[in-house]
Amino acid sequence: MQEIDVFNIEGKQVSKAPAPKAFGAQPKAWLINRAIAAENSLRLQPQGHYELAGMQTTAAYFGAMGSYRAGRHVGRAIRPREKLGGGALGSVRRIPSSVKGKRAHPHQVEKTLVEQINNREYANALKSAVSMAVNQKGNPFKVFEDISKISKSKEFSKFLNSNKLDAALESVRIKKVRSVRATRSKQQHRMLVVTSDDEGVLKASRNIKGVDACTLSQLKVEKLTPGGNPVKMVLLSSKALNGLDAAIEKASLSGSGPSKKKGVKNVSA
Repeated sequence: MQEIDVFNIEGKQVSKAPAPKAFGAQPKAWLINRAIAAENSLRLQPQGHYELAGMQTTAAYFGAMGSYRAGRHVGRAIRPREKLGGGALGSVRRIPSSVKGKRAHPHQVEKTLVEQINNREYANALKSAVSMAVNQKGNPFKVFEDISKISKSKEFSKFLNSNKLDAALESVRIKKVRSVRATRSKQQHRMLVVTSDDEGVLKASRNIKGVDACTLSQLKVEKLTPGGNPVKMVLLSSKALNGLDAAIEKASLSGSGPSKKKGVKNVSA
């Protein structure tokens, strides 16, 4: 069985640990992309519209024949028009092609948003993402024994510099995304820090530009392979390395997302 070197914060090797089974899995890009699509669907919010939008008007359709208000042979289209005083007809309303008319294909609240994926299939996708992240070229991952002792961002930056790990964070792009309400930033994640418990290093590392952090229970396919491409560096605590296979077996996407909200179907797309 392959063994993994375990280092301390100073970068000195202190022990060896057996490699998890997930490290030897065969990466499957199509399975990873399917799991990412399922994860992204959980963030979608159900949308709807007012049922009477564009219909609250006096306009009515009188038919092509049999009515003195039909408007035949006067050079205008026979459409639902507003009722004006004295029997006159106004502008066309109600239909989608008219001004202030209803939408042609409005959002349906009952629309299925969540793309379901089997628990076993998702566990295999997570295993493939782990294998893709740790088996890429270069030195894509390292295991540290006492990384949980780091509790401040300044200490984590010093830790990266002393171990020459800050090269993975070079050329991190931060994109400004403008919306109707505010302007927010969206940055790339080049490094992922994984621990077994919610330790202080999670808060200390997530404030560093280009670094993402999570526990084993929060580990998702998109964190390891954002957009289908593996992160450049993965830092694991020794406890996280030992419990990685067990966490993958328990991984699932069930029990979360808008599928459990009222008014949204819980049916596979």
